[in-house]
Amino acid sequence: MKTLKTISIVAIIALVFTSCKNETEPEVKTVDVEVTKNDVATTLDPNATYAKVEFGIDGMTCAMGCAKTIEKKMAKMEGVKSAKVDFDSRLAMVEYDEAKVTPESLEETVTKVADIYKVKNMHHVEEFGTEEKVE
Repeated sequence: MKTLKTISIVAIIALVFTSCKNETEPEVKTVDVEVTKNDVATTLDPNATYAKVEFGIDGMTCAMGCAKTIEKKMAKMEGVKSAKVDFDSRLAMVEYDEAKVTPESLEETVTKVADIYKVKNMHHVEEFGTEEKVE
C-alpha cells in the first residue's frame, strides 16, 4: 500500500511539472501600412512667398479635442508651412504659401471642423505677436 501511495504521489508531481509548462512563443504579426500623400511631409517651395496670419477662434471648449483638431486640419492643408492653435488665448497662428492658401480658405477649414467654431479678427503679421490688419 505504501508503494502504491508513493507511486501515486510521484505520478501526480510528474503530471504537474509536465502539464504546467507555459513556454509558448509570443506571436509576431506584421502589418502592411499604405502611405498616402497626406501621411508624407510635403516639401516646401523655396521660391514661394509665405505670409503669416493670426486670428481668434470662438467656440473651442477643450485643448485636445478642439484646438489640436483645428491645428491638425490646418497643418494638413497643402501650402501651409506651420499652424499652431493656442487654446488658452483662443489664438491661431498660421504661416502659409500665398499662392496656395488664402485667409478665406483657412477660415473655411476652421468652420468645417465644426459649426460652432468662428474665426474672428484675422490679421497679417510680420512676426507672431504683432498686428497688421488684413484688408
